[in-house]
Amino acid sequence: MTHNTSNNKVLVTGIQATGRPHIGNYFGTMKQIVELQHKGYENRVFVADYHSLVSVQDADTLSQSTLDLAIDYLAIGVDPKLVTIYKQSDVPEVTELTWIFNSITTMPYLMRAHAFKDAEAKNKEINVAKFEYPLLMAADILIHNAEIVPVGKDQKQHIEVARDTAEKFNRIFCKTETEGEEAGIFKMPEAYIVSDVETVPGIDGQKMSKSYGNHIPLFSEDEEIRKLVMSIVTDSGSVATDSSDPMAGIPSNVFNIHKLFIGNSDLINAGKTYLASLDSLKEFYRSTEGKYKPLKDALAEDLILFITPLRARRAEIAKNPDEIRQMLAQNGAIIREKVHHLVADIRKKVGFVV
Repeated sequence: MTHNTSNNKVLVTGIQATGRPHIGNYFGTMKQIVELQHKGYENRVFVADYHSLVSVQDADTLSQSTLDLAIDYLAIGVDPKLVTIYKQSDVPEVTELTWIFNSITTMPYLMRAHAFKDAEAKNKEINVAKFEYPLLMAADILIHNAEIVPVGKDQKQHIEVARDTAEKFNRIFCKTETEGEEAGIFKMPEAYIVSDVETVPGIDGQKMSKSYGNHIPLFSEDEEIRKLVMSIVTDSGSVATDSSDPMAGIPSNVFNIHKLFIGNSDLINAGKTYLASLDSLKEFYRSTEGKYKPLKDALAEDLILFITPLRARRAEIAKNPDEIRQMLAQNGAIIREKVHHLVADIRKKVGFVV
């Protein structure tokens, strides 16, 4: 039994409200929302303020970051007529579902989570929310019975946890009462990963991340962009020296960011013909004969050309914050109504209905 209110597949994704999004967030997930909104899915995108409490524990900061992220989504081209943008905390049923999932999940299972193992390896003090983060994410997905979840490659494990949890819930609580009746109420979500932007590199060559301090903010000012690009690591470890290597002489840390813009019509129309294909971009890099500054200058210029219209659009939308707050409140109510029947069914299955 499923509870979609349309015949379209449900797509759901979310981003934490933990500060300014960066180009890694954009190419890893946000850009896919803009592209997929025209593919006929029922699109639901949430600002993950519950998740954000793991690291943001100041009310004013979290509130402003949540509003800012909603504005960011609209600024990059998310159409509010095609995508329901809402606050995670406006659907409190997701925390009830998380508790239910807690009750059927073992600690050893959660100890396999990448985020937990990474924090443990760094001897960080881990709070309970960080530990059970994967189950809250599973609840985020399964409360919608979502079929499509756009994620980066590094987040694929979260989809696996959601699938495992759905299967376990269905097996424990959804006994087939009549032969031929469909057993289970949860669908198995599928990860949507764009292979050529599986991991967006930061200015130090690691995965771009706010926690690593190696990111380029999506709405940066021009001087900030130039400064960050000039700080991209181009030591010997980032340049292949083997002449048989197709990347020989090319500083990969710069190139791997620049190649994200291949095929961007706005940049190509601005005369960046080296962005027409991967081969033409490589040829441009080889033409500098090992001089890295011209490559960084070109990347900075292209980033500025790309970000400037987004920044202007964002500034315009931000002039009406009350409209954004109203949109979020209305959408939260819409989503609660959409998941109401599934939540009621879950409560009945586990025995909460007397």
